[in-house]
Amino acid sequence: AASQRSDMFDDIVMADERFHGEGYQEGYAEGSHVGVVEGRRYGSLHGAKIGSEIGCYLGFALTWRCLLQKCMDEKNSKKRRALDSLIGMMQKFPYEDPTYDKLQEDLEKIRGKFKQVCSMLNIQSDFRIGTERSSLTF
Repeated sequence: AASQRSDMFDDIVMADERFHGEGYQEGYAEGSHVGVVEGRRYGSLHGAKIGSEIGCYLGFALTWRCLLQKCMDEKNSKKRRALDSLIGMMQKFPYEDPTYDKLQEDLEKIRGKFKQVCSMLNIQSDFRIGTERSSLTF
């Protein structure tokens, strides 16, 4: 009888450890799943913002390059070269590679070149991305 009571007591003590282990494994699996879902959602949102920003810069640059074709004096030639440089930077940007390690660095270079071009064109730019829309205001 004493042996039976000892086994029951061991079962109770061991149950706590067993449930703790099972709970940990279930929690870990659930946390991993939620982490992947959250990471994917954040990545999609962040990628869309970057795409929207660069798309706006590219539309701006292509439009201004087209406008400057009409008068090709020396001053406009410098502006065209700066626009061509900005367009080239955006065309080389690796949109399809989410693991690109210099993404932020290259994005900052594009932003800097965009500001330089705006300065050359005497345009005050203010680029903001909202959740509903993006806008480029002058």
